[in-house]
Amino acid sequence: MPERSVPGTDLTYHLVLLDEDGHEREEADGSRYSRTVLEHATPDVTDIFVLSHGWKGDIPAAIRQYDSWVGVMGDQKEDLQRLRDVVPGFSPLVVAVHWPSLPWGVERVGAALLGADEDTDEFAAENHLPTDELVALYAPRIGDTQRTRDALHTILAAAQDPAAGEPARAGTLPPGLEAAYQALYEEAGLDSLGALAAPGADQPPFDPGAAIVAWTDMSSESAVDAALLGAGDEPADQLARAKDALLGPVRQVSFWTMKKRARIVGERAAHDLIAALQRAAGNARVHLMGHSFGCIVVSAAIAGPRQNDSFPFPLPRPVDAVFLVQGAMSLWSYAEKVPFADSQPGFFAELLTAGRIRGPLVATTSIHDTAVGTYYPLGARISGQPLLGVELPEYGGLGAFGIQGADASPRSILVHTAEYGFAPGDRVNVDASEVINGGHGPSGAHSDIAHSAVAHLMWQAVVSAHLS
Repeated sequence: MPERSVPGTDLTYHLVLLDEDGHEREEADGSRYSRTVLEHATPDVTDIFVLSHGWKGDIPAAIRQYDSWVGVMGDQKEDLQRLRDVVPGFSPLVVAVHWPSLPWGVERVGAALLGADEDTDEFAAENHLPTDELVALYAPRIGDTQRTRDALHTILAAAQDPAAGEPARAGTLPPGLEAAYQALYEEAGLDSLGALAAPGADQPPFDPGAAIVAWTDMSSESAVDAALLGAGDEPADQLARAKDALLGPVRQVSFWTMKKRARIVGERAAHDLIAALQRAAGNARVHLMGHSFGCIVVSAAIAGPRQNDSFPFPLPRPVDAVFLVQGAMSLWSYAEKVPFADSQPGFFAELLTAGRIRGPLVATTSIHDTAVGTYYPLGARISGQPLLGVELPEYGGLGAFGIQGADASPRSILVHTAEYGFAPGDRVNVDASEVINGGHGPSGAHSDIAHSAVAHLMWQAVVSAHLS
């Protein structure tokens, strides 16, 4: 993948392609682009930035997001000048990783570089796809086996029958349907080990009947029925509602699968890439930025593979700043003591207690992010988990609730020229609702992150890492 220039800025970035198993993908000529990236990681480089996109990112979407994000980074002229003042010879190396996190999409580099249509609403698109196409699209994502395909056919056949669909929307599954959902869960290789488990296993037991009820309630609350599925009693409207409801558990399984994939990608290829960059670039500071499930990727990249309840393979040295934007990961991920679990630590707590993050750890939240605020805690709604106190759920997204259990201080997002005064070791939740507020469809403002105030927030974390 060639180095990409962003028009109007002095910044460029390198795009490294990773596969779903956490290995780097080969280029068309059989080479690995990371070798080219490492050639750019010379001792003259002062700062290395590693970026990861999140949910619904095929190659065209990843390129669009990275072009947009790196572009807004480069637009912050005052921040860049501040860094040049603080860091003589400031020379950044920006590396973005792509990992397949879309149910379907353009995963061929050539097609991506030629351009692609803008993202469409995934759920609305599904409603108009015939059974064979939906099976062909979902099966590779969950587990491309004959058992997966048979289960999907069973589920989608029931969705064509209002007599089956309507009872299912009330939580009563016809014979064979629950077994089909359980087959998907098993073929995806998922576990349900509770809120402190690894991403992809940090959920309550899978209950497809309750998932359908919760999905139906959620669709009604968000006006999906009226806007996408039809609000009337015509047969077509009934079928659309039934199909949407019966796809709820399928979407839940695929959601959990992507969380698991994000962790695998992070702890393998991304971890190895950052370690190699640190060794190649001498004393360069390393800063990580993740969006959505990309927050799992960058967290796992710091951690490396987990063994015996710890992370025994640290990076050569701590990273300097970590920026988690609208994280689709557990709010308890970094908790030193989780209140509902006998004060046990969150999955990534060791990154803080062992000093693997030297600079500030900064997370954004937004009340307008319905992808994290509404869809992420679906498991909690299904299992009837009560809120802790009046605010914090057992299962909830970092992009909605921030970093919890790690003494993170609350802040509000400031204008793009303001000083935050971050210091190494700070843990900060920044309410960015005033800025991250645009969007439509099921995700809301989840991807509305390319703003000067958000980029400035990241640059402030980077500057603080140099001032220590």
